[in-house]
Amino acid sequence: MLNYLRLKISAALVRLLFWWERPTIHAKPDEILQLLSHDLRRTIKANFYRSKSNKPSPVLVNFHGSGFTIPWHGTDDEFARRVVQTTEYSVLDVAYRLSPENPFPAAIHDVEDVVKWVIANPQEFDTSRISISGFSAGANLALVASTQLFPKGTFRHVICFYPPTDLAKDHYTKVPPDANGNPLPPWMLTVFTDCYASGLDCNDPRISPINAAKESFQGNTLIITCAYDNLCPEGEALVQKIRDSQGNDAVVHRRMEGCDHAWDKSYHAGSPQEEAKDEAYDLAMELLRK
Repeated sequence: MLNYLRLKISAALVRLLFWWERPTIHAKPDEILQLLSHDLRRTIKANFYRSKSNKPSPVLVNFHGSGFTIPWHGTDDEFARRVVQTTEYSVLDVAYRLSPENPFPAAIHDVEDVVKWVIANPQEFDTSRISISGFSAGANLALVASTQLFPKGTFRHVICFYPPTDLAKDHYTKVPPDANGNPLPPWMLTVFTDCYASGLDCNDPRISPINAAKESFQGNTLIITCAYDNLCPEGEALVQKIRDSQGNDAVVHRRMEGCDHAWDKSYHAGSPQEEAKDEAYDLAMELLRK
């Protein structure tokens, strides 16, 4: 009980910091859905962005960044809107449960429930063309879904923006490739991990997907890392692991120079960071069109 109270206070402080520094969320989906959960007492909220193509459409299931803790659902609105405007895909942007109120494995249960719901609705979605994406913690969840929760081949594409892949490693030892930026404070990364997986073995591949069996990774993967991000090395270690097991063509990787973690959510118009955001999003669109 005392540990939970400590985590609640820590999470509240981090959430306050994010609300102070980050812009207000103005998502404009075509529809807001409440999807069935295996827990009969609740549903799972998802912002739905409708494809221009006829039903059943391919679908991208997306998971927002959060540190597993921050209520950031809706911050991927620009990305989702670009997907439906430039590809055949619809997008389900999912509001999974957050910690410490709902620690591991609550979030991955929500991921599993949403994907199962998509598979159970072939009249709405082309279930041979389900792709999955995520930003930061959401990218971690996308990797866990594709390597641990569903058979290989369930997802046509896996798209990961600045993923945390190794929660077992001491966050105070994580160093970005370029020291000129503003990396995430190690104390904050520690709070995120403690809230999500306190007392658990973070080497579990459902928590640290870098530890998934090499044969569980698939091709058609995109991984975006950031030069100013202290999570960059573990993301790039995952890139190498996939290439070693599946071949160099299995994964497309770009390191965005001059960019902090989650830079695409707070760039200035006309800046190099906006150009990097457009490049990263275009790489995702290009993959989805394959």
